[in-house]
Amino acid sequence: MGFTTATESRLVKLSTLLGQAHVAVLSGQYRQSHQMTQQMLDELFGVKISVGSINRLRQESCDAVADVVQEAHQYVQAQGNVNMDETSFAQGNGDGNNPSGRKGWLWVMVTPLVSYFAVFLGRSQAVCQQLLGEGFNGIVSSDRFSAYHIVNLEVRQVCWAHLKRDFTRMAERSGVAGALGKALLEQQELLFEQWYRVRDGTLTHNSFISVVAPIQHQIHTLLSEGAGYPIGKNEKTPLAKTVRTCKQLLKVESAFWTFVTTPGVEPTNNAAERALRPAVLWRKNSFGSQSQAGSLFVSRMLTVVTTLRSQNRPVLDYLVEACRAARQGQPAPSLLPADSGTP
Repeated sequence: MGFTTATESRLVKLSTLLGQAHVAVLSGQYRQSHQMTQQMLDELFGVKISVGSINRLRQESCDAVADVVQEAHQYVQAQGNVNMDETSFAQGNGDGNNPSGRKGWLWVMVTPLVSYFAVFLGRSQAVCQQLLGEGFNGIVSSDRFSAYHIVNLEVRQVCWAHLKRDFTRMAERSGVAGALGKALLEQQELLFEQWYRVRDGTLTHNSFISVVAPIQHQIHTLLSEGAGYPIGKNEKTPLAKTVRTCKQLLKVESAFWTFVTTPGVEPTNNAAERALRPAVLWRKNSFGSQSQAGSLFVSRMLTVVTTLRSQNRPVLDYLVEACRAARQGQPAPSLLPADSGTP
């Protein structure tokens, strides 16, 4: 969206909707600090504004999308397959809501067209359950972190990218541990050779199930072999580390193969990891948030930006309309895809 020199200052005065949306975009989409947003508005548009006013406009934008972000969360909870992940995200005690200095975590739930972010002062099964909701009956794709153990293995997909990392660590060890890891990596490579054929249409899903059966059997055999080596209780040798990893993997082994029998489920959790990358950059720039309100701004703006991008919708235009609706006492435009069936 371009502006002539004569109209820039008029359009971007911070009392206008466009000005408010610019603050939200600079802060939320491009992860700029209050001070950087202040400097950019001055340099780009000749608008001088206090840090306090920037904070107020951020809060107004955050409030403007509160209901549609909640609607996005409900939409994600109703989907048949959700990718989930989390990363640390510090939340200070600027508003007195974190007096014990608990560690903050930014969680994400990803579907093809809508994603939902939330910051919690915890990384537990209770948080995972709160995000999924009591009525969730889809499939959760994630890593092996214990918070996701609340999800039944029958409706869970463990990320194969993480499994490959486990196998690689084993393969880098000496002796039988290394040999076991190399054998597991060979089976993983065979599995993905066949999966890529499914992806490019040269192998049907029914044929894929048959082709994978011996690979699945061999991986189970190798993990069982690794778990069966005798080790001491506190032993810390390379073999002992491999034995413990094999035992842990066997506990969730059935969740390795959900993608084989369920079309539409991906074998990796890359979608959630990609969605978290902007959050990681935000954390590096700002070291987290200073208050619960700051965390809400982060999570809501990430929800808005990530969802709009997945639908190829312009972020600035959307935020202008959302801010306009809020000032008129109307609901913001929905973040849901047009064919979602939600009015």
